[in-house]
Amino acid sequence: MNNKDIFQNAISDGYSCKGGNILLGCAMLDGECIPDTPVRIPLKTMNRHGLIAGATGTGKTKTVQVLAEQLSENGVPVLLMDLKGDLSGLARPGAEKEFILERHKKLGFPYVAKAMPVELMTISNEKGVRLRATVTEFGPVMLSKLLDLNDVQSGVVSLIFKYCDDHRLPLIDLKDFKKILQYSIQEGKAMISKEYGNVSSATVNTIIRKIIELEQQGSEMFFGEPSFNMEDLLRLDKNGNGYISIIRLTDMQEKPKLFSTFMLSVLAEIYATFPELGDQPKPKLVIFIDEAHLVFKTAARALIDQIEAIVKLIRSKGVGVYFCTQNPTDIPESVLSQLGLKVQHALRAFTAKDRKEIKQTAENYPLSDFYKTDQVLTSLGIGEALVTALNEKGIPTPLAATYLRAPMTRMDILTPQEITQLIEGSELVSVYQQTIDRNSAYEILNQKIESALEHEQQEKNRSATDSVKRSGQDKSTLETITQNTMVRQVGRTLARELMRGLLGVLGVSTNVRSRRRR
Repeated sequence: MNNKDIFQNAISDGYSCKGGNILLGCAMLDGECIPDTPVRIPLKTMNRHGLIAGATGTGKTKTVQVLAEQLSENGVPVLLMDLKGDLSGLARPGAEKEFILERHKKLGFPYVAKAMPVELMTISNEKGVRLRATVTEFGPVMLSKLLDLNDVQSGVVSLIFKYCDDHRLPLIDLKDFKKILQYSIQEGKAMISKEYGNVSSATVNTIIRKIIELEQQGSEMFFGEPSFNMEDLLRLDKNGNGYISIIRLTDMQEKPKLFSTFMLSVLAEIYATFPELGDQPKPKLVIFIDEAHLVFKTAARALIDQIEAIVKLIRSKGVGVYFCTQNPTDIPESVLSQLGLKVQHALRAFTAKDRKEIKQTAENYPLSDFYKTDQVLTSLGIGEALVTALNEKGIPTPLAATYLRAPMTRMDILTPQEITQLIEGSELVSVYQQTIDRNSAYEILNQKIESALEHEQQEKNRSATDSVKRSGQDKSTLETITQNTMVRQVGRTLARELMRGLLGVLGVSTNVRSRRRR
């Protein structure tokens, strides 16, 4: 048996699947595609998370496209976080171009052009289904991590959330949260301090400044109502294909903190709302996070810790998370160790640092009898990748250099007219498009403050009226006395004495009321 036969047997045994599977392409040996050696990924292990990595222009996006298509065809809904705006073409069939037909001729199976059910979503000004969450749903812990607060500041945030829960003050958007923070050191300071402990003005002012920084990244568009129901990510079309929900995040690359927090909030909400599942024939939902290095290189350490924890736990909910980035070293080792599928496109060695990183990357993949991994990494062409996955028993498969199939959908973006047409046909846009600004903490506290000011003014007016009435009665008494001609002189004397006494009493009373008001 020659080396090629040994290779084919190893790949066939390692990537054989009895149940549903995803066909990525065929294995390669010595740079040549070997037909009849398919590289298949069991659907059963697609909730074990994964990585799609490689240099710019090597085909990462197309690999994501192929994976999303295959999952959708198998009835698995997909959520794509699209920061480059490259994936909207999933909604239209691909074109039978010559290079695509030639590729599939080498693979040994025909090319089929097909469109997928797609829902466009947004957290900003992009067109699509608006995704929102309330500050209350976000919670004090996650909000503190987003704002990168210290322990003291986080404690104040937790105190504020507790106060709002106890007093039925809904925290819907960031203006609600800023208002209750201001209230805690102004009008409501005495009451909050008495019930929950002192709140430092300096600490509150620091938190408010950090909220303003967050608002400058456009976060006020994310916080609000109606909040998005994660169950809407699990829809199937009439043919049983899973919907591919594409969150358009092209304006988020310069707002990494907001992007990483949004991603974490989605994962946390899914983990909180989805039920626990045992081993299933296929995942319930698969999430692809493009430009993942933006998450891990710019987020606060506390936020990364939270992401790592959720990635480890969310698998039990039947959810797979896939990171798309340039280099595996962009992903923390604690996350990288959780990833079952790895698709590594070419890396380029232009500097000594590049060569060092390539050797380090090669160490993340299984040893192979057929490849020198670090050399293969620099010689892969566009649409070729090193692949390793988990088989149906959860055992890592042999490393396979793979000649990847072409996407069935368009390998280009939708036109503005096509985007408009897709959105007009959406069932969800109308549900989430209208902003709801109901009575929440901001309005309730403003009403409370206005009511208190009005009551105080009424008290002042009542005191002034009482003083006038007493003055009027005193004047009538004096006039009666002075009009008595028989005792005019005595009356004048009595009037002077009585006036001094009355003015003294009135003066004391006025001063007492004034001190009480103060």
